[in-house]
Amino acid sequence: MKISKIGIILTVISITAGAGQADVLRASADCDADNICSISVTVRHADTGWTHYADAWEVLTPDGELLATRVLAHPHVDEQPFTRSLPRVPVPAEITSVILRAHDSVHGYGGREFRLKLDRPLQ
Repeated sequence: MKISKIGIILTVISITAGAGQADVLRASADCDADNICSISVTVRHADTGWTHYADAWEVLTPDGELLATRVLAHPHVDEQPFTRSLPRVPVPAEITSVILRAHDSVHGYGGREFRLKLDRPLQ
């Protein structure tokens, strides 16, 4: 039986791509008067193990400026969706909302993003 190289490549791609992209389902933030926020993010991704898993999420301004990255140290195969926090994120006072996006080890960014309105203490 002759198997083509293209068939093998397509099979490998379809197996590794099966988990899809990482989506941010929800998020919350607790900001203090010094504009330092603790941000919690819930991510959903069909992690398959070390070769394909949600490996990070980011906090961005509405203009796309990176404020912080939370690296996820291991797959969450049996814990979906999962929530992780990132303390001490400095967010400039003029920023009233942030964008959260998740990253996976195969597709990178591209799943569902989440816009979070920040409630700040009165100055």
